[in-house]
This record gives sequence, C-alpha cells and structure tokens, in this order.
Amino acid sequence: MALLPIMGVVFIAFLVIGLAMPVLPLHVHHGLGLGTFVVGLVAGSQFAASLVSRVWAGRHADTRGAKHAVITGLLASAVAGLLYLLSLRFAGEPMISVAILLLGRAVLGAGESFVITGAQTWGLALAGARNTGKVLAWMGTAMYAAFALGAPIGTSLYGAYGFMAIALATTLVPLTTVLLAASVRNVTPTPRDRTPISAVIGAVWVPGVGLALSSFGFGAMTAFVSLLFAARGWTVWPAFTSFAVAFILARVLLGHLADRVGGARVALIFVLIEAAGQGLLWAAPWSALALIGAALTGFGYSLVYPAFGVEAVRRAPPQSRGLAMGAYTAFLDLTLGLASPGLGLIGAVAGIGTVFLTSALVVLCAAAIAMRLLHPAISSARRAHGFSS
Repeated sequence: MALLPIMGVVFIAFLVIGLAMPVLPLHVHHGLGLGTFVVGLVAGSQFAASLVSRVWAGRHADTRGAKHAVITGLLASAVAGLLYLLSLRFAGEPMISVAILLLGRAVLGAGESFVITGAQTWGLALAGARNTGKVLAWMGTAMYAAFALGAPIGTSLYGAYGFMAIALATTLVPLTTVLLAASVRNVTPTPRDRTPISAVIGAVWVPGVGLALSSFGFGAMTAFVSLLFAARGWTVWPAFTSFAVAFILARVLLGHLADRVGGARVALIFVLIEAAGQGLLWAAPWSALALIGAALTGFGYSLVYPAFGVEAVRRAPPQSRGLAMGAYTAFLDLTLGLASPGLGLIGAVAGIGTVFLTSALVVLCAAAIAMRLLHPAISSARRAHGFSS
C-alpha cells in the first residue's frame, strides 16, 4: 500500500507529541508550580504556532514538494527538543523556564504543521482526491497510534527520569525519522498557476468552522484530562490510551465512510458521539465511566476531521490541495490555540470538571454546521427526484 511508508513517518514523528501529552501539564503544574491558565498557554502555544504556519506549510508542499515539507517539519521538531532541554536549565526560575518551553512548543507546532500537511498532500497525490476521506483517516490513524503508544511510554519515562527524558526524545526521534522520510518515493509538484489564498479559504471556511467547533473536545483531552484524572485520584495515562485506541478503531473500521456516504452526514453523527463523551467525562463519578467518556470522545472525533475534510477538498481548487489542507487544518489550530487557555481559565474559576461540560456544549454547535453542509445535498437529491417545490 503506497500510504504505509508515509504513515510510518507520521507515526514516528508524532510519537514525541504523544510522549509529552500526559506529562507536560504535570511538569508545568506540579514541577514548575504554575496554574492551569499557564498549562493552557503552554498546551495552546503549539497549536497557535501551527495556525500561523499551516498555510505556509500548505503552499510549501504545493510548490516545493510534500516530501520536502515533511523533512523540514522533522528538523524543526528536533530544534523544539533542544529548547525543551534548555528550559530545564532554568527550572529554578519558573517564569524563564516556561517562557523557553513556550518557544519550544511554538517551534514544535510549526514542525508538526509541516509534517502532517506535507504527509496529507503526499497521500492525496498518491491516492487521488476520490480517496480524500481515506487518506485523511489513515494519516490520522498513524498520528493517534503514536499518541496511544506515546502516552504510557511518556508517563513511564517522566516517572523514572523526569522531563529530561521527554526533552531528549523530542530531540532525537525526529532526527532518526528524517532517514525514513528520505527513503520514501517523492511526488514532484507540477508547476501551475497559484490560487489566491483568499479563494482557498473562501472555499473551505464552512467545513473549517465545523472542524473548529468539534475540536474543543480534542483540546480539552490534550490539555486537561490528565489534570482531571489526577484531581480525582485516578491513573492518568489510560485516559489518553482509551481516547486514542477508540479513535484508531473507528478510523480502521470506518475510515472509508465519508468517501462513500458523504462528509456532512458522517460529521453530523460523530460530533454527537463526541459531545456525549465530553459530557460523560464531566459527570463521571468513577474512573471506569470516565474512560468510557474518553473512548466516546475519541470514537466521535475520529471521523469528524476527515468528514469535514472531504467537504473542504471537494470545494477547493485541485491544483491547491496542499494549501486547502493547510487552510482547513488551520481552523483546528485556531481552536486549540485559543480554546486551551480559555478552557484553562474556566477550569481555574469553576473547577477542572467544568472544562469538559463547556467543551461538550461547544462541540454540539458543530452539528449545526454539518446540517448546513448537508442541506444543499438534500435539496439536490429532492430536485433530482422531482420533489423540489
């Protein structure tokens, strides 16, 4: 299968994010003694940087090649690891340390943007636009498999060696992945007229808003579920693994669904499942029920990104698919860059559980976007069967 080597690159590249995901909030909150708002800032800075760099990454993939974009992202990720290491030199000065950590997270966000945007563009070039949902689903599967495996490994490394081990892994793993990426067959970009960015954004903004609203659940999971489980006296890492395993199973079993039955229909069903999972995390009195909530969140969010993505690619110019994927995914970055500190502020004022209630309500709003996208399809079907008024 042509996508497997690219999936391997994505998996190894995102393993470093999976390693840090459950322990970064603990390092900032317990290790540096800073509050949940700063935790949100540190978590959100990666996604804010991804937002700024996403369109650049898409244009880079279209003009210089997807493989070049991926390798550029891997090298940036290694630089982020060096900044993680530097932040530990100032652990006795928490504000200086977290400032350097914020810079490292920002560089990692730019690197992540180039890796995943390049990988998606690479996959679309090999598999064709008719398989958009499958390409996005399988690339996401590799990414979340890295999260699932990285969470327990990162927790173990942090418990045994502290944040130093996470920083070293973030430096070394991307450098080794460059060797794998260099061996994969390249797809040479075809010189074409450049589509204005405004035209691409205009084509993808409606499904992008749907992605943005639904991604509040993902933001709550990545930044705050470890604090929720720790506050309730539960083991942290199973929450991430439950989320990621459910996510992967849905992608493996149902990754083709958006291509076959339509992105809007799939998005509508799965945002409701995601919202139910977030609500369960808020209300769960014991860990087993909370793990079901984490799994429902992962299962629901699994197909939201490719489902809205099918709608975005269908509307975008074919010569600018890299830019379209960058612009579309920028809506995810916008949410995570703003929602993480916002949800952190809510958690500081109203308690950590309220983060997940707020997220559930916002995710429900994505259903309205899916219905808006679905309505033209329903109207066209009615006209085709002679039922139009």
